[in-house]
Amino acid sequence: MAWKDQQAFIEALEKANELVRIKTFVDPHLEIAEITDRISKSGEGGKALLFENTGYDFPVLMNAYGSERRMCMALGVSDLDETAREIEELFKMISAPKESMLDKLKLLPKLGAFASWMPAVKKGRGACQEVIMAEPDITKVPVITCWPKDGGPFVTLPVIHTKDPVTQSRNVGMYRMQVFGPTLTGMHWHKHKVSAKHFAEYKKLGKKMPVAVALGGDPVYAYSATAPLPENVDEYMLAGFLRKKKVELVKCLTQPEIEVPADADFIIEGYVDPNDELIWEGPFGDHTGYYSLPDWYPRFHITAITHRRNAVYPATIVGIPPQEDAWLGKATERIFLAPIKMTMVPEIMDMDMPVEGVFHNLVITKINKEYAGQGQKVMNAMWGAGQMMFNKILVLADQGVRIQDYKALARYVFKHLNPVTDVFFSSGPMDVLDHSCSKLGFGGKMCIDGTAKFPEETEDGALFMLPATTPALLTASLLAEFAAIKSVNASLLDDQIPCLLIAVKKERPGHIRDLHSAVSSLEICRGIKMILYVEHTVDPNDLPTALWRFCNNLDPKRDQYLYQTVLATGTIGCLGLDGTRKTKELDNFQRDWPNIIVADDKTIQAVDAKWNQLGVGPFLTSPSLKYKEQLYGQEAVVDNK
Repeated sequence: MAWKDQQAFIEALEKANELVRIKTFVDPHLEIAEITDRISKSGEGGKALLFENTGYDFPVLMNAYGSERRMCMALGVSDLDETAREIEELFKMISAPKESMLDKLKLLPKLGAFASWMPAVKKGRGACQEVIMAEPDITKVPVITCWPKDGGPFVTLPVIHTKDPVTQSRNVGMYRMQVFGPTLTGMHWHKHKVSAKHFAEYKKLGKKMPVAVALGGDPVYAYSATAPLPENVDEYMLAGFLRKKKVELVKCLTQPEIEVPADADFIIEGYVDPNDELIWEGPFGDHTGYYSLPDWYPRFHITAITHRRNAVYPATIVGIPPQEDAWLGKATERIFLAPIKMTMVPEIMDMDMPVEGVFHNLVITKINKEYAGQGQKVMNAMWGAGQMMFNKILVLADQGVRIQDYKALARYVFKHLNPVTDVFFSSGPMDVLDHSCSKLGFGGKMCIDGTAKFPEETEDGALFMLPATTPALLTASLLAEFAAIKSVNASLLDDQIPCLLIAVKKERPGHIRDLHSAVSSLEICRGIKMILYVEHTVDPNDLPTALWRFCNNLDPKRDQYLYQTVLATGTIGCLGLDGTRKTKELDNFQRDWPNIIVADDKTIQAVDAKWNQLGVGPFLTSPSLKYKEQLYGQEAVVDNK
């Protein structure tokens, strides 16, 4: 269904008891983010929050997409698989053989409906242009500062419009915007993004590039801007399909080449000049849970700001998971499963991206396995498919298990896994936010093939047995044997999962490699198939936190150590993966390393003091307190000696 505007969505959230209005003054500088962080981690995403007293003329909407129910409401569906099923039916209908005129006629209603969802430009002005700022000044909008080491306030839900100067094809994306002054922000588009390619074309022509930013309107716009669509597919086609109604666009006032949604709350118009010097942008507390480091990005010059009379400023925070963006990712996971199945990898049955993997880092895929080597076929296809090229760890299972049951999944995968023959490594493009790569945007990938194996895929006689000991005894033995080991999680053995998590105080070059060899050679560890190493400040018994830290800090190809044991029955192995921080001194790691994101004490105390006035329910402690001891000093960029 289509929402008339953002206000209609807010009213629906309130009616569904999914929104809290906060009338007490809350500062957009850090305080809004801290309150939202507490609520979003309070269980099932908490509530959406409307901050009505911000010190500005506009309220701020936070956490609007922050639960499965609200994500479904935003997309107008009863569950996230509903849209996937509809897309799959459409693909099947279009691709099915048309043997008769009747078969072709059956397509017409669907194609007619599809045509009615195409975006259209209407004459005149839209509601988004009801008020025109006499002098554009983005500092009069309550742009929030999320984290204490952020470079400044950032626009965090901008729907950014650009066009190819040659083909005039539109791109709608979402890239953060740091505010530097009344009419100046950064434009943080990465080299893989379509808008960056548009900018490169303008640079060749030596022309200024018109850009427009929409905020608010139908919530489906923000989702569509994040969707991993092919370059030649207009995001407003997807938005029209999702809302079952075309998106009405109007021309910008000072950048008429660009059209924007008529029902948006704010429109920020401007240009990027390829002849400008770049601006030093960042740091920014990012969705990885770490600060993304400062770098040079284009300047966006604001030429006009317009808004609705009752405009509400939408924003989000990202950081240590879970956060609101997890549900945007879950929507993409479900909605784009059908196109991946139908067009690229037909054997895929299901896909899951655990929150701790922050999207690309960890992807679990279930396939209908029918022949030997099919796992590797899927691996190569997925790593070549759009934004899946950024995937770091791919775990494959088959029709024998439900992949959303993580304990059953792990038991199944490890049962069918021989680390010597069933783990594959590669290199390729990585998200530029991945700080573990030795080179920016390029690093290692790993596929763990946990599918049931055909005879051709097995090494004759390679038999694994679970360690003949208890988790408590194994833990005590390792702590007594190795001073560098500070904590051990062996509890997975109780569930027949031969995997350990070990927290280590790394002290010399090659320490993890040598330690893994020593641990794996112990008789008490015989049968362990994989050991994940994390830093000594991380509690390995806190699985969500340990996996989040591990996935972020690992370059699988560089940071893997396979200990092999040749037995009379075959070769078995234990794979060690180093998920600790990498430094120049101990790892010859030459790039800067970012800090994790936590709120500062002053903000925590300020929110504590006003909590009872907010009307958001029982007191919640700051999630940041849990991570204070894991910080590497106080700055966004770590002293990476």
